[in-house]
Amino acid sequence: MIPERLRSSPGLMARFGVPVILLLATIAGALWPPAHWALVVLVPLLAIALWDFVQKRHTLRRNYPLLARIRWIMEDLRPFARAYVVEGDLEGRPFNHDERSLVYARAKGELDSHPFGTELDVYSDEYEWMSHSIVPNEGAPAEWRVDVGGPQCARPYSASLFNISAMSFGALGGKAIEALNLGAQQGGFYHDTGEGAISPYHRKHRGDLVWEIGSGYFGCRDDQGRFDPARFADAAQDDQVKMVEIKLSQGAKPGHGGVLPGDKVTEEIAAIRGIPVGLDCISPAAHSAFSTPVGLVEWAAKLRDLAGGKPVGIKLCVGQPHEVLAVMKAMLATGIRIDYIVVDGAEGGTGAAPVEFSNRIGMPLREGLILVRNALVGTGLKGEVRLAAAGKVHSGAGLAMNAALGADWSNAARAFMFALGCVQSLRCNTDMCPTGIATQDPTRQRGLVIPTKAERVTRFQRHSLHSLREMVVAMGLDHPSKIEPRNLFERLNSARSDSINHIYEFVADGALVEDAGATSLANYWKRASAETFASSC
Repeated sequence: MIPERLRSSPGLMARFGVPVILLLATIAGALWPPAHWALVVLVPLLAIALWDFVQKRHTLRRNYPLLARIRWIMEDLRPFARAYVVEGDLEGRPFNHDERSLVYARAKGELDSHPFGTELDVYSDEYEWMSHSIVPNEGAPAEWRVDVGGPQCARPYSASLFNISAMSFGALGGKAIEALNLGAQQGGFYHDTGEGAISPYHRKHRGDLVWEIGSGYFGCRDDQGRFDPARFADAAQDDQVKMVEIKLSQGAKPGHGGVLPGDKVTEEIAAIRGIPVGLDCISPAAHSAFSTPVGLVEWAAKLRDLAGGKPVGIKLCVGQPHEVLAVMKAMLATGIRIDYIVVDGAEGGTGAAPVEFSNRIGMPLREGLILVRNALVGTGLKGEVRLAAAGKVHSGAGLAMNAALGADWSNAARAFMFALGCVQSLRCNTDMCPTGIATQDPTRQRGLVIPTKAERVTRFQRHSLHSLREMVVAMGLDHPSKIEPRNLFERLNSARSDSINHIYEFVADGALVEDAGATSLANYWKRASAETFASSC
């Protein structure tokens, strides 16, 4: 029998009732031969309950033996329950159910149309739209590409308008990297290596690579972690490497450097990167190869020479606007041109980042893209320096909207992870990814079949570009570069809307050089200097 004190107190019953019941049941099972089989379950549960009762680390487990463990089980199941049971189609974060489903459908080649009209509230700020034409241009080309690399570039590259954004081997497992690269090779688009160096998994299928060089200089560093020109040249001149990208910052953790948890730093990763095994791999927040805007563009020119004349660009999440303008002034002062700039939005993803950085640092893609577009156009450099966008792009509509804001092409990371089979379990930083994508655990990677997943990557990219073309046709244009800010509309409130060029300023060609004071960037332009990233006034 359960003691009267326990039965009369619900609080005490919750705290001690479970172990008492288990103890009584275990005794009964031991005394009654037909129930001996129950001991297989009861004895381990009783042992766990007794351990919870005496341990001193967790208050809830000490006060509520065994029962408190349900809390941890529910915490583990919460992301899945929320995604598949609780959330509505438009409520999930970072990507909602409809966004994920669109990627899955296009990756699998399944039906991707939508019935019964939009689920968006067209009178709320969640609705944005592109203006279509009464006369669609059905004669628009079937495919477009963009040439990257100006007169100072001996080996320009013809890039697709939609490519795989930076994801390092280490943050992703070897099979995921292989599948992405094979998909890129089959589809004719590029695969950004991320800052974790070029691994054998990037090289196996010979898909086009953009080699990202971060502040840790992985793959081209000396024993002290500094940039090694000889090692860089040896890898960069490989024909598979089409462009080089200097990572200044990324959207999910700008100003913080890269983070690869020690659990993911295997012997293989350590050998590829040149770092210790099993320790957190943290890239410095700043580069040691340069410290000024002039130093940056001169180093970019040096990398271009070492790479055999291939395009060299920079990637950044915009922080202080005057720093972007300082890079423009450095290009004007030196005559050196960076070949391209990739703008990463604060909504960009990562495998691991401090919560405060993900939530509270960095300029969102739209504002950042407009600022860099204005910087390039205002200095007359847009014709020589290409502009790309990265940050939560997953559809043809996203590609079209980025084009309206000045992007020559777009990159995506998480969308291609969805194409591989990612279910947004939010375990990327634990090495326990259930789909085998963001993990180094070979047992979890086993389920990822490279040829099948590569086909999904190729198919998703192709269908996304087809969707972009349909939008360009509907707008009566013949190229995404013809999409202008006036074609993109945004709601101001439930009663008013306007085109984006009436909401943000889009400066005219050469306006910053000719009369910066007449633009909204006048103060930032005054503070910018080619000689320093610090404010000059």
